Amino acid sequence: MQLALSQVCSLDSGFAQDVEDYAAGKCRAIEIWMTKLESFIEANSLDAVRRLLEEHQVAAPAAAFQGGLLTSQGDARREAWDLFARRLDLCRELGIEVLIVACDAAPLSAQQDLERVRVSLRQAAEEAQRREVRLALEPQAKASVGNNLQTAAALVEEVSSPHLGLCLDVFHYYVGPSKAEDLGLLSRDNLFHVQLCDLADTPREFAADGDRILPGDGDIPLQPILDRLDQIGYDRCVSIELMNPSIWRIPPRQFGEIGITALRMLFGQAEP
Repeated sequence: MQLALSQVCSLDSGFAQDVEDYAAGKCRAIEIWMTKLESFIEANSLDAVRRLLEEHQVAAPAAAFQGGLLTSQGDARREAWDLFARRLDLCRELGIEVLIVACDAAPLSAQQDLERVRVSLRQAAEEAQRREVRLALEPQAKASVGNNLQTAAALVEEVSSPHLGLCLDVFHYYVGPSKAEDLGLLSRDNLFHVQLCDLADTPREFAADGDRILPGDGDIPLQPILDRLDQIGYDRCVSIELMNPSIWRIPPRQFGEIGITALRMLFGQAEP
């Protein structure tokens, strides 16, 4: 299993600083935050990204995230799909295996929502296949369709592409309508990425992204999730993803040490 930290955990720092400081904190894999990557490339180059990752011996197995693909229309849809194509190309060029796609279906009618999502997911999987990139569909707790693991898993199964799987984001799993038994739908074949966090003293109805804290420091029952990963022999990437402004103030090197230590403790991994 590959343990990683998402760059969004240090949102106020730059791409290069994340790589350098996380590596100094003994983190060997990062979940790319696409806007940081794009800004760095605009000011530098793709080769500069490659050199930076190689110099610090940091892997980039996954990237987050792409939204707006599933039910958008008109100009908004064209812009989202153009950006998606560019991001797939970047993933291919940099060897990023998984791009996370938000299941952010906006409210229409129930049947319109579902059919638009189905068609869009098929098209997205086809685009990803052309670039040899895999997509991890992330249920969004407040989406009109695909706000739970059961529906998201069914959509992935309907598309039936080796380039489309699931992203288990523990925040959306916990605060949304997913149920504990939905974990049984996760398999070695359909689970492409896992994002961990925790919540403390926050009712699920009012929890926001900014309330995320380090996994193991809060109230989310993580053990059943860890047990399911073990049962299916999950050996892909697990990252910490926190959008907490308080955590953004922690220097990236310090967060790198704290975050990767928290992951190793959860999974019983010794320091390399």
